[in-house]
Amino acid sequence: MDGGPSPFAALRHRNFRLLWIGQMVSVSGSMMQSAAILWHVALVAPPGQKAIALGLVGLVRVLPIVGFSLVSGVVADAFDRRRVMLLTQSAMALLAGLLAWLTLRGLQTPWPIYVVAALSSAAGAFDGPARHALIPNLVPRAHLANAISLNTIMFQAAAVAGPSAAGLVVATGGVAAAYLCNAASFLFVIGALLMMRDVKGRGSASAGEGAPGSLSLGAAMEGLRFVFSQPLIRSSMLLDFFATFFSSATALLPIFAQDILGVGAHGYGWLYAAPSIGALVASAAMVRLVDRIDRRGVVLLWAVAGYGLATVAFGASHSFWLMFGCLALTGLTDTVSMVFRNVIRQLETPDHLRGRMTGINMVFFMGGPQLGELEAGLVANWWGAPFSVISGGAGCLLATAWVAGRTPALRGYRR
Repeated sequence: MDGGPSPFAALRHRNFRLLWIGQMVSVSGSMMQSAAILWHVALVAPPGQKAIALGLVGLVRVLPIVGFSLVSGVVADAFDRRRVMLLTQSAMALLAGLLAWLTLRGLQTPWPIYVVAALSSAAGAFDGPARHALIPNLVPRAHLANAISLNTIMFQAAAVAGPSAAGLVVATGGVAAAYLCNAASFLFVIGALLMMRDVKGRGSASAGEGAPGSLSLGAAMEGLRFVFSQPLIRSSMLLDFFATFFSSATALLPIFAQDILGVGAHGYGWLYAAPSIGALVASAAMVRLVDRIDRRGVVLLWAVAGYGLATVAFGASHSFWLMFGCLALTGLTDTVSMVFRNVIRQLETPDHLRGRMTGINMVFFMGGPQLGELEAGLVANWWGAPFSVISGGAGCLLATAWVAGRTPALRGYRR
């Protein structure tokens, strides 16, 4: 009897399994560092400027993404994606080590943290397109949706482990220890990449699709034309951007933990991890359900709306556990929408354009939350953190309704 597709089918493929395990460790370290950076900035920010200082973390991270998104996508299509990842992972490991060294020397101002965060973001801008474009080359097309779901559950498990560990590590060993842990974590992905065998590292094109990308302005423009000519891909990216721009509560968590709840580093670590706990639950379910859900467009839209509602409820709460639950719901709903957004984009994009599509998507996927952190910090500085979060959630709901009304193809998208 046929028991249906295995929820772990993609892990049968050795190269994907190596990358998946390596990323589990590396992403945990990166999430630990992200939480530690926000905590560190909140500690060394000038008096009365904590909200703005936290918002600037998002700004310095997004500028390299916007600046390099087009060229990084072209690089992922023109060069061996595995070799690109080896370079970017090595660079990010060195930068994490540099941040630890600066901290151990008694860092008391936020600007060096901003510089290193910007450089790490620049390396990540090249790493993301290469990594996402490499995954379809590690599994057959029939297992691609499963690989995306497994990648999501890996990411969310790491996003629970990293911030939770960050609270413990920062409380016992200081923020420098968290930075050192992240530096070491990149070695696992580097090792996985070196152990792979028979990898098709460059993009390829089927008959009639055109040639793989070259490092040129024309190749970059080809990627832009493709993305903005496809309603499904374009609308999924807009949903990503608007939802995360208006609902970026993460940057303000130190204010909620330190000033509103008074729960310290341990409580902050759990609040930071709460979205990922909800996301982990959703990821476990999506591994089995992603190939069974038919009306994927409708589910995607309702998931983004649920994300906005949970954000509003979080901002209106003054209870630790209610805040924790609302943040967990944001992670759960965001994961459902993330899986379908990624499935739509990967299945609707030819292999020779995947790097460029991913590079352009990074502006939406990473630019939204990073710019949203700046917007949240500015609004919180003027009207307080709760108002910033509540108004952001309302903005997410309005943006979702607008995208749904403008894109019938997304509303009608089916398996």
